[in-house]
Amino acid sequence: MNIKILGTGCKKCHAVEAVVKEAVGETGVTASVEKVTDAMEIASYGVFGTSAVVVDGTVKSVGTIPAKDDVKTWLKNG
Repeated sequence: MNIKILGTGCKKCHAVEAVVKEAVGETGVTASVEKVTDAMEIASYGVFGTSAVVVDGTVKSVGTIPAKDDVKTWLKNG
């Protein structure tokens, strides 16, 4: 599983990354978590606000810090 955190490195982006990494650790799912800060790459996902979470190419969250339970659901359902 490939998870991308899209953002410029702001405080909210770091919080999103922490929630995602906690959820990955708690579920035991094998996943890579990558931070994407390049504006053009972020825009290629159709995301124009940050932060965002992309799981296996699908945008799951934009502009918010997702709840850990939501992230766990994404990890289980792909």
